[in-house]
Amino acid sequence: MSGTLALDHLTITLGPRRLVALTLTIKAGEVATIMGASGSGKSTALAAITGTLAPEFTRTGRILLNGNDISNEPTRRRGVGLMFQDPVLFPHLSVGGNLAFALPAHVRGRAARQFRIEEALASAGLAGHADRDPATLSGGQKARVALLRTLLAEPKALLLDEPFSRLDADLRAQIRAFTFDRARKAGIPTLLVTHDAEDARAAGGPVLSPLGETLPL
Repeated sequence: MSGTLALDHLTITLGPRRLVALTLTIKAGEVATIMGASGSGKSTALAAITGTLAPEFTRTGRILLNGNDISNEPTRRRGVGLMFQDPVLFPHLSVGGNLAFALPAHVRGRAARQFRIEEALASAGLAGHADRDPATLSGGQKARVALLRTLLAEPKALLLDEPFSRLDADLRAQIRAFTFDRARKAGIPTLLVTHDAEDARAAGGPVLSPLGETLPL
């Protein structure tokens, strides 16, 4: 089960209403998609995986990451990265400061940490941007920095909560390709939630409704 995110009969209900019913295994480097309209349960599934499900919901089933059951682990110990619709960069930190915040503790020493930051920025076409104020970046630049920050934390799985929905069409395709390419190269099992069929097609993996139905594209 190395390099996989598995949802084993994951079911989430709110009162009598069943919102999520998923059995799915996402392999290393694969991007699977949960697609549906707003309010259909897509983000609720992600909340269960990250351990942030509100108490009014009831969850059954298991969440397995690399074969380990993380269903009841606290969020900070799950090893799951999450990207939102908005980049959510820290406004009081520089671009480099935002990336440094995500670096794991095993990257020690100022030089080593600075190298990792500069290397990441260069890989995204953002060399020389470490000292920039996030407010001065374009939408596409902010999206790339947000992804870099998520990946520098070395997550074992990546969740994407409609992160392309606020970008215009050309930029959306560019950032989507950049995100999927990075996830595949890193060998991270990735789960995208979206209401956009083009996002799902670009992801290239299985496409399911929150209730586990395979969706045609």
